[in-house]
Amino acid sequence: MDIEVVRSRFQKHFNGEIGSVYASPGRINLIGEHTDYNGGFVFPGAIDKGMMAEIKINGTDKVRAYSIDLKDYVEFGLNEEDAPHASWARYIFGVCREIIKRGGKIQGFDTAFAGDVPLGAGMSSSAALESTYAFALNDMFNCGIDKFELAKIGQATEHNYCGVNCGIMDQFASVFGKAGSLIRLDCRSLEYKYYPFNPTGYKVVLLDSVVKHELASSAYNKRRQSCETVVAAIKKNHPEVEFLRDCTMEMLEAVKNDVTAEDYMRSEYVIEEIQRVLDVCDALEKGDYETVGEKMYGTHHGMSKLYEVSCEELDFLNDCAKKNGVTGSRVMGGGFGGCTINLVKEELYDAFIADAKESFKAKFGRSPKVYDVVISDGSRKLA
Repeated sequence: MDIEVVRSRFQKHFNGEIGSVYASPGRINLIGEHTDYNGGFVFPGAIDKGMMAEIKINGTDKVRAYSIDLKDYVEFGLNEEDAPHASWARYIFGVCREIIKRGGKIQGFDTAFAGDVPLGAGMSSSAALESTYAFALNDMFNCGIDKFELAKIGQATEHNYCGVNCGIMDQFASVFGKAGSLIRLDCRSLEYKYYPFNPTGYKVVLLDSVVKHELASSAYNKRRQSCETVVAAIKKNHPEVEFLRDCTMEMLEAVKNDVTAEDYMRSEYVIEEIQRVLDVCDALEKGDYETVGEKMYGTHHGMSKLYEVSCEELDFLNDCAKKNGVTGSRVMGGGFGGCTINLVKEELYDAFIADAKESFKAKFGRSPKVYDVVISDGSRKLA
């Protein structure tokens, strides 16, 4: 993403003025899927694609915002009744309102922003946008809000102004990202720890199936329900259990006859996935990327066969990775579409991408989109 482009558009729309420039990244999640609402761990990292905004205080009580990518301009006030109609502007408005609710003093400002996070590919473009403005406005208006609260401001914006009941992972990764590191986030306690991720000789690449990333909400809710049903059954013998994160396979086995085969299968995936995250952390501390890859394949198998949230296109891309000797591959995100994330040795990269494109197109009539990503820093001021 080019700072010069953002600067030139800002000057064009706001009388040649110059403001401050801030950026926040999108994210990947290496492993740990459907573990968040089960009290488990996720393992995200910030990427080298994100959102960038130029901002200047304008001395009024109005925000004047220009979306460079959409070529759309909106003005709005800072009171609750001033909420803009344009969905993209609601993210900025929501961040302003959430800061104000926390005692921050926000005044009117001019802003132009652009992004290079692919939309709908599961890399959290909306979290990148929220984090950019939360970080920037906190800095510019000296609100004194800590980074954790900035992530929560982004999450609350989704809940209260955009109608998305998301977890904290996306905003957390965007604000806390660190080049060369992934972050293990404990979704129960919100404790976190950085782990080294410097896969020399490997590339991280996402293959977008271009299947609509609709988290079929009814299917998602059904899976949450399965997990809660099993926890309730285990709790009868183990009152200390609150989430599947607290359960072992032995505990699950003991209630096998008290729950449906489907509920058992869903829970088996989650318990194994929480362990896989911990195994990957151990492997990264030893620089053992072969084990990391093996666990990624394990996650894909579990999501496809036990949690049943994959789809034909994603399974095809995973098989293609296996066939081409890719170290690790899995569906990334909630499932039902979106991308696979792949850890590929550099010498195998070209052949893998060529085969994936060609064979996928032969079967599905279109090519997958290819996104190379590098683990990068979180929210920051650029100029």
